[in-house]
This record gives sequence, structure tokens and C-alpha cells, in this order.
Amino acid sequence: MSLSNHIPVVMQIIPELSAGGAEQGCIDVAAELVRSGAKAIVVSNGGDRVHELARIGAIHIDMPIHSKNPLMILKNARKLRRLIGEYQVNIVHARSRAPAWSAWQACKGTDAHFMTTAHAPYNTGGRAKHLYNSVMAKGERVIAISNYVANYLRHHYRVPDSKIRVIHRGIQLERFHPTTVTPERMIALSSEWRIPDGSNIIMLPGRITRWKGHHVLIEAMALLGRKDLFCVIIGSDQGRDEYRKELEATIEEKGLGGQVRIVEHCNDMPAAYMLASVVVSASTDPEGFGRIPVEAQAMGRPIIATDHGGAQETVIHGQTGWLVPHSDPMALKHAIESVMAMTPNQRVMLATRAMAHIAEHFTREQMCDKTLNVYAELLRGQFAQKTG
Repeated sequence: MSLSNHIPVVMQIIPELSAGGAEQGCIDVAAELVRSGAKAIVVSNGGDRVHELARIGAIHIDMPIHSKNPLMILKNARKLRRLIGEYQVNIVHARSRAPAWSAWQACKGTDAHFMTTAHAPYNTGGRAKHLYNSVMAKGERVIAISNYVANYLRHHYRVPDSKIRVIHRGIQLERFHPTTVTPERMIALSSEWRIPDGSNIIMLPGRITRWKGHHVLIEAMALLGRKDLFCVIIGSDQGRDEYRKELEATIEEKGLGGQVRIVEHCNDMPAAYMLASVVVSASTDPEGFGRIPVEAQAMGRPIIATDHGGAQETVIHGQTGWLVPHSDPMALKHAIESVMAMTPNQRVMLATRAMAHIAEHFTREQMCDKTLNVYAELLRGQFAQKTG
């Protein structure tokens, strides 16, 4: 990005810095900006990952940018406009809708370029909701995290191809690789979860919300009727416990109390994947991208995902994993049986193909490089105008 003597300044705006794919991408891009010699600023409402920005040399500015209150959005816009002037910001990159409204207003009348990243196919029900979502289409460039999201933007908001840049999320291969996980980490996790000796583990990571499809997996477990299978569901209900209680009641009703365990949180997901005989992503609604299938393949684990949304772009059916119809416990049962019937040699071949697939298409380095290329597109236009 060395396009002039001026050090490029990029301000990313995100509601908060906690766990999540959007947040991880924001931090990864900030780190790459600093490494490239640019100045990286992140505006958010704080969170438990703010300290990571200080460690990489990025600037964090605390602001209630998460607020959907119209008055607060206008107030935030005024604050952002001042920051754009103070830091001589070249690009404002909004990663969520409420912050995007503030950022879009703030960029008006300044030299700063406004761009967005659409992380999901937002609910379009009603005129007001459609208007609220439309800010994500206002960027000079609009990054879509999958072709599925790009098609959504074209169809619902008529964003031209000239604006859209598809950049899939990327993961850290130095973290998600089988050789990085020691036996001690796996033993510790197995002991913590009280997994019966000799069990084959079916794992579904994903917060406890209905559209993640935990109930579909529980139904499939009941249909399987195999005592050698042990299911671990990893995720928090984030204070919304009605669905969790429903899941627990279903587990008892199906007689699966000794075979299904819900774990609130896991601090060592690479070790968790290595414990799994099969990883399941059972989302009933299409995901914009879907981090779990990518991480599972990077770890060489068999993945079964639902056949819609981003998973269609990250899982090659029959080669690196399985794609099954959503909300179909019987189809999921048959896929699990297919995985469990694999020979050791077939598992090795699947793992090799899956790991190579992820290394070729879905790394953090690729995501960061492509994002910085989008920044460079905008900066080239800016500096060309100034020197023309």
C-alpha cells in the first residue's frame, strides 16, 4: 500500500470486540495494516479482545458505536467526523449496520472513502428493515464474505458487480493444524468433559440458538441408536435459556442423558476438533460463511454440514466432507453412519484433501491480502485525483 509519501490510515468500525468471525477478521486486518506500514484504527464499544489491538500496534477508540438509537447514531457520526479529520483517515471500513450509518454520515464532505463488509444475508422483512440494511450497499466497495452473500446483495439491494468484492473469511493455519495439538491437551479436555472411554465423539460447536440446528443432531442421535457414540454440543445460550431447556428436555425424553453433553464454552477448539470423530454444522438457516466447517477441515476432521449458504463454497461434497439437506435428522443420521464406516486409510485420504483445500482457499493471509488490495484500489483513485 505504499502509494504515496502519506501513510495510509484505515479506520475499521465494529460494534464490539468479542468472540466471532467478524471480530477476528477485524483484528487480523488491523495487524496486517500495521505490518504493511499503515496506521490501523478500530472504533468499537470495547470488549474482551481490545488488548489484542494494543499488542499489534493498532489504535482502539471506545465509542457506543453499537447503538441502534437514531439519536446516538447521529451523535456517533459527529464524533467519527472529528476523528477522520484528527487522524487524517483515508478509508472508513464499516463491518455492521448501525456503525455503518454513523460512518456513512461521517464520511460525507470529507476525503475519506466509505466501504463496508456484509457478513450475512440480513433479514429483509418490512420496508423499515430493508432501509436499515441498505447502508451496507452504500460503500464505494462492498466486501461479501461469500458468493452467497454477494448474490443476496445483488438481488435485494442491486449492488453492481463493479462494487462487490468477494473475500472469504480465513483462518490461522498455525493454530488450526493437527500437528499443533499435543496429546496432553486432548487428554485434559476429554477429562474435563467426562467423555466415556472408547467413545466416538460427534461434535457440534455453535451458540445455543435454534437456527444452529442442535435439535436436528439430537434427533439424529436418537435415530442412530448407537451406544458407542457420544455427542458434545459446545456453545453458550448467551442468557437466552428457553431453547437450551428445550434441548435438555429432548435429550432426556430420547433417553440420551448419558450420550449428549452441552458444554458452555471451550478455550481450546483445536484440541476439541482433534477429539472429534465427526464434526457437525447443522444450521437450519443458511450461514453467510460458516467458520466451523472450515476449521474442521483444516484440522483434518470429517465434517457434515447443511447444504446451503456459505457451506456450499467451503465443503466439497464427497471429497472434503458431506453436505446434507437442512432440518433432516434422517439425512444427518445416514451421513454420520457413512463417516463411522470409513476405514483408517479413507480417513487419512479425506483429511489430506480437506487440509489442502483449506490451505489453498481459506487462510488468514489470503483474506488479509485481498482486503488490503481493496483498500489499495480506493487509495489509488484518491492519490490519482490529487496528482492529476
